[in-house]
Amino acid sequence: MASVHLCGPQVASAAMVKPASADGLRIPASSSRAAPTGRRFRGLVVRAATVVSPKYTSVKPLGDRVLVKTKTTEDKTAGGILLPTTAQSRPQGGEVVAVGEGRSIGSNIVEISVPVGAKVIYSKYAGTELEFNDTNHLIMKEDDIIGILDTDDVKDLKPLSDRILIKVAESEEETAGGLLLTQATKEKPSVGTVVAVGPGPLGDDGSRTPLTITPGSSVLYSKFAGSEFKGSEGEYIVLRVSDVIAVLSS
Repeated sequence: MASVHLCGPQVASAAMVKPASADGLRIPASSSRAAPTGRRFRGLVVRAATVVSPKYTSVKPLGDRVLVKTKTTEDKTAGGILLPTTAQSRPQGGEVVAVGEGRSIGSNIVEISVPVGAKVIYSKYAGTELEFNDTNHLIMKEDDIIGILDTDDVKDLKPLSDRILIKVAESEEETAGGLLLTQATKEKPSVGTVVAVGPGPLGDDGSRTPLTITPGSSVLYSKFAGSEFKGSEGEYIVLRVSDVIAVLSS
């Protein structure tokens, strides 16, 4: 039977060869292989995004979905060093360019609360990637949008739905016994101060229920909850109100 080797975009098949012999000795098949030619084939590139044909001039999301034009991924560091594709952080921000008709709750239609043109932050792995008009887009549920951000600093984020923005408390620099902690041994805090809150979750009648947690509250939250961001004044986290364990007071 012939042996078949897959090599990049080409397929080389070795036909069945009768092993040669010398002085009656059989030469193993491995010894009859041709020497490598040194040619290399470029690896296949798999594109995750769905490419929309140029013949289509618009994309209209349905239901409670929105179409977001994503920010361009940085391909260089601040010092000008080129980043490989694996080291480039996936953008979590973009601009809303189209919205669906809204969500049906009973007999009511609740319109999308995010307007076209809004600058938004969304969950890290949200949506379906789309390449439209040679630009990267995402189609996602409205609920995948964390908040609206009109500036470049996360402290100005306006959370949506039942999410809250928290400024994370600074890590302790030393133990109770006075030993200095290194960056690697500092325990990640799960305490912080509420900076902003969303309008609340949707009820069965389509109205929103205001959150009971207010800005300025000190809270304890689940250790691995939410999405973390770095701002000009420290670290922040955006999470759902259900991830808040307790309100702290002194």
